[in-house]
Amino acid sequence: MSTTDDAVRVGVLSLHNSKETKAILNAVEDLGHEPVWLRRENAAVSIEDGEVTVEPEVDIIANRLLLSNTEEPAELLGLATTFNRIRPMLNEPNAVLAAIHKFATAATLANWNIQVPDALLALSNDRLNKGRERFGDVGVYKSAIGTHGGGTWKVDLTEPVNPKVGNRQAFLQKLIDRDGDRHRDLRVYIVDGEIIGAMYRYAPEGDWRTNVALGGDVLNATDEMPEEARETALYTAEVMEMDYVGVDLVEGEDGWFVLEANPTAGFKGLYQATGKSPAPHIAKLAIERAGGEVDETRVEELSATLDDSVPSCAPNESPIFDGEAPIIGYIEEVVVNGTSGSQQTLAKSDTGATRTSIDTSLAAEIGAGPIKSMTRVKSGSLKSGKARPVVDLVIGIGGTQHTVTASVEDRSHMDYPLLLGRDILEHYRVDVRRRANADRNDSDDEEEELLEE
Repeated sequence: MSTTDDAVRVGVLSLHNSKETKAILNAVEDLGHEPVWLRRENAAVSIEDGEVTVEPEVDIIANRLLLSNTEEPAELLGLATTFNRIRPMLNEPNAVLAAIHKFATAATLANWNIQVPDALLALSNDRLNKGRERFGDVGVYKSAIGTHGGGTWKVDLTEPVNPKVGNRQAFLQKLIDRDGDRHRDLRVYIVDGEIIGAMYRYAPEGDWRTNVALGGDVLNATDEMPEEARETALYTAEVMEMDYVGVDLVEGEDGWFVLEANPTAGFKGLYQATGKSPAPHIAKLAIERAGGEVDETRVEELSATLDDSVPSCAPNESPIFDGEAPIIGYIEEVVVNGTSGSQQTLAKSDTGATRTSIDTSLAAEIGAGPIKSMTRVKSGSLKSGKARPVVDLVIGIGGTQHTVTASVEDRSHMDYPLLLGRDILEHYRVDVRRRANADRNDSDDEEEELLEE
């Protein structure tokens, strides 16, 4: 590691292996400073005789915790707050909390006269549905915390909706769309009040969501986006008090509306569209805020690449004994949640299936639609596979909620309306002897195996 005596120790608080985390750590080292990856394997905070210390020692921390992907975001917020009370932090916990909660973001921005789509969050079913008519026949229904397009539905508002999906609060939002057949939005990536790059994101065929994680296309918009969009994005980052953030906007008949301020926005799509990586700019900000110095020319050189290789500071990965994964039965009783209701049902566990699947009738009953996109799955000996619609589902198993994108098929000839694939089973150990319907004599081969291409 090539560092000097004046090197700043930049910690990146990240319990996952994302490309963005690796890129920031590599950029710190390439700029001549010391990267430190704060992970489960090596991180600790100690209080001894009234003195608080952090292990490993760092001068500043970049917060890259993925709060939207956890069932207990408050736990990680508390962890980030602990570190932040001891060391300066980029993207402080209070700012991140407001950003990951989509309605809190909207309320904050509206208070600062930044245009956001009309929205309604209500804690009671009656109040939410009494107010849904003002959004028209079709609106957007969102879980307040979600990621990668998960937990976002375009819904028929002639039918009732629920104020919660599973154990997460949900709200209604006006649909803003003026782009004809193919929906698009604008992602602007900002670091320390400066735009690093911007891209138009286009929804994949058969979908209306533009997330790159869902297969959307991207186009460089850094130099071509309208001035109104540029100023709105910069003002949003300032109001939300984010050191680095991806601001998502959509153009309506009345100008540009902010949809989201994402504190852990990905770099891949932006780099694909613009040829620029935000990682060296985030590293630069951390180094300078801790009193260090960087070569501006080197920052620009590094931003032309996206180095997401394993950083030299990666701690040796050791087994993490947080207790064994919970057991799930071969046949399990679960609760499946949609936009208009919940249903308790039996589900079959199938480790050979990549994706969870749900019966058409059950999907309609809970409001699991509308269809988000189409996926091709193999069935039996069919090599080419066949197209099936997919929808967002929230499935409750015990006290844990899982948000997945499930395929929809006619399962009326099968015993179980829900099949749990590896997208859920990866979190469990499957006990083939355990059945919620133990009094029945079921055949092990009654279900077809689904393999996603």
